[in-house]
Amino acid sequence: MDSVRKLLLVALMLAARADGLNHLVTFPQPPVVELGSNFTATCVVINTTEVTADDLYWNLSGTTLPRELYSKINSTALSVTFTITSERQEWLLCQCGKTSPDVVLNQGRFMHGIMLVKGYAVEKPENVTCVALQEETFISGTFSCEWNDSGHQTKDIPTTYTLYVKDLMGKTNHSATRDKRAQVFLGTFPDHTNLEIWVEAHNKLGRAESEHLFENAGKFIKTNPPDNVTVMSETTFPTSLLLTWTPPINKNYVRLRYRIRFCPEGAHTWSDVPQVDTSHEINSFRLQNLQPDTVYVSQVSCKNSQQGHGYWSEWSSNATKRTAEDVPKGKPGLWRIISEGENTGKRRVQFMFKEPVLSNGRILMYDMKICCRVNGSTQVESLSFNTSETASKSSHREITVLNEVLIPDAETIRVSVSAVNSAGRSAEASLVVPERGREPPPVEELRVWPHEDKLMVEWRPPNSSKVSEFVVEWVRGGETDWQRESKSTTRTHITGKLQRLVCYTVSVYGVYSGRIGRAASVEAFLEQGAPSEAPSVSLVGVPGRNEANLVWTEVLPERRQGFITNYTVYYRTGTEVKAVTVPGNSSSCTLTSLLPDSTYDIWIKASTVAGSTSGFIHSFTTQKYAPGEIEGIVVAVSLGFLFVFLMTVLLCFYKKDVIKENFWPQIPDPGESTIGTWSPDYPLKAEPPRESCLSGVSVLDVDRCEGRSLFEEEKEGLPLKKDKFLSEEHSSGIGGSSCMSSPRQSVSDSDEGGDMADTTASTVQYSSVVASNGYKGQTPTQPPPTLFSRSESTQPLLDSEENLDTTLQEGSRLSQRCSQSAGGDQDPRLQGVKQGEELHTLDFCPLQEDSENNSPCDDQSAAPTSSYMPQLVGESTVSESQLRV
Repeated sequence: MDSVRKLLLVALMLAARADGLNHLVTFPQPPVVELGSNFTATCVVINTTEVTADDLYWNLSGTTLPRELYSKINSTALSVTFTITSERQEWLLCQCGKTSPDVVLNQGRFMHGIMLVKGYAVEKPENVTCVALQEETFISGTFSCEWNDSGHQTKDIPTTYTLYVKDLMGKTNHSATRDKRAQVFLGTFPDHTNLEIWVEAHNKLGRAESEHLFENAGKFIKTNPPDNVTVMSETTFPTSLLLTWTPPINKNYVRLRYRIRFCPEGAHTWSDVPQVDTSHEINSFRLQNLQPDTVYVSQVSCKNSQQGHGYWSEWSSNATKRTAEDVPKGKPGLWRIISEGENTGKRRVQFMFKEPVLSNGRILMYDMKICCRVNGSTQVESLSFNTSETASKSSHREITVLNEVLIPDAETIRVSVSAVNSAGRSAEASLVVPERGREPPPVEELRVWPHEDKLMVEWRPPNSSKVSEFVVEWVRGGETDWQRESKSTTRTHITGKLQRLVCYTVSVYGVYSGRIGRAASVEAFLEQGAPSEAPSVSLVGVPGRNEANLVWTEVLPERRQGFITNYTVYYRTGTEVKAVTVPGNSSSCTLTSLLPDSTYDIWIKASTVAGSTSGFIHSFTTQKYAPGEIEGIVVAVSLGFLFVFLMTVLLCFYKKDVIKENFWPQIPDPGESTIGTWSPDYPLKAEPPRESCLSGVSVLDVDRCEGRSLFEEEKEGLPLKKDKFLSEEHSSGIGGSSCMSSPRQSVSDSDEGGDMADTTASTVQYSSVVASNGYKGQTPTQPPPTLFSRSESTQPLLDSEENLDTTLQEGSRLSQRCSQSAGGDQDPRLQGVKQGEELHTLDFCPLQEDSENNSPCDDQSAAPTSSYMPQLVGESTVSESQLRV
């Protein structure tokens, strides 16, 4: 092998030298390569020493193949081996990777390649089948064949199939195609002749043949279906149908065998007639054991009976016929609905009939008998009902509903009913309605649940061996249906057509030899969903300050679409949302801890196990005050005011003297004044002071001898006030207040005369000068000292009195240091004072300094100087000139 490869390389080198164009040569150059196979290519360097095999590399469709796939033959030859995977055509190039100037300038001479055209190897055709179809009244001479090919094809390398048909004479007919079916025309159908049939597949990569078929030509015959298929019904045979047809081809040409199938109309499963009954040549067949009064669909097919492997024809068109009616088989379904009657002591019973399971025809009427005992004798009442007037369509059987019958509670009746059709009468079904209160016991532990689009029902039988059967009843709104189960049944499913999202009341009754026991009932859904609507919430009354009572109506049963598990009440004010959840059987709730004077939005959500639905939003505003809060405030304030009032009244009652002293002070009565009887020549009669005015009058004894020290101490201040002190009228502030009034200065105490009007109080101080011979009637040995007395009154001041207070206060301090003089005669300045007037006097010593700075009060002979201020209550006072010293 190596020697052959070397010779081939030498030959290629010589050819390249003769060409003198390329420096690289690749081989082989195959017309097609097989997909999935390994391909090896070799590249040889010729006519140059510029490059070697080490400078070469392989490129496949722009992708450099890895050097692991390379194999270096010698210094000038390099091969590569890889697997063909892609179906598209592509170039395999051998290129030089050296970058010398000669290689770069002559790059085209350092490149050579192979065009790879890819395809699949042919596979052997399999499952070759051929058929010769009927044309009009004979078999066609054209054979149509089909086969399977597990191989693949590409667009560049297609596969061609050739069908061959060879007869006994050696004549071969063939037909080529690229499909997987073909036809071969043989002229006249070669009846009773053996044929050889095969298929050959070929392309550029090779050839392959299928298995050869050696069969009689009759095996490939396929006739048309039978013609004129008809079905007849016979009244005397309600359970059979007679089926007839016409053969599609003359029996002298092809002998046929048949097959038959039938089913009730609307069914999806066919019933086949055993072929042993139709293997011989026939033109009719009777279908038996059919259901009376039922529509059946029948079909017929045929094939060549002389060959065991022929082809069945297509099925004939449908032949439809209803079987004749027969006497109803079984008993009609009988049931009742009991409700309270309008009259006390009676029940309203409504009977319902359901046609027998095997009615065997249309039920025309029901004959009903009602047996009851009246006065010890049995009475039978017979009734007939036309189904056309009372029938109502149930899930799959007609139910006849009769009018209601009133039955006394203490009466037991027995009802029997039979169904009648055109063929006869069915057996009777009976039912006993016991008297009220004497029904047999119900079943126990009833349970209903959905399972695989059915409602399963399970119960435990009562502790009684007399149960003959059970009745399962389901009610939806006003529609009632039922089914009967045997006495051994404790678990079943409802056979009626149920709807989703609908509530059914399922009840199970035990039947005791016709006597119906009490019911055990539960509600169930075949499938639950979210409620179709939610209740609308509303307020009960007026909302309070911190709470609101809500009420809503339950969702209608037909709109619940499931069991309501709970209601959720949402209430919102501003952005804060709160919720309260209550059980599904609730219809009201109370919202608490609400904010006063706030607007709330409320809505309710009804929930089932399958989802929830929210209702509409309702708004309300809470009260600013709670009910009775305003009344409570008013009552509390009123009680507080009443308490204060009562306490004030009590205080006034117990403290009336204090209040009287503060609001109504005592004023000295001028009528009791002794000034009218006062005279310097006569001593005053000593009188005890009046208790009511004693505290309001103060008396000072002024000593003239004490004036020096005062003068010396206040010498600096007196000259500044001398003019004012000697020229103005004074109101003394000396002494205590009289008659419950506290002492206060006169408006004349202020140096600012402009404020007199503003500072004058309601209580005004009055001062007067009183001459007395002695204290309380005593006769002094020396001239009686002048006394200064002061009282207060609510009467306004006289014009001459407004500026006396300050001067008299200063004078009083001076007079305390002066000795009293014993003047004898009455002062002429008191001549104008009327008898009976109270006169207060204050004597001052003359403020004259001697040359030796001694007080004139040291001179006992110095006559006192007095300032008089008579006060007449209710009358004008003496003039200022009369009181001037």
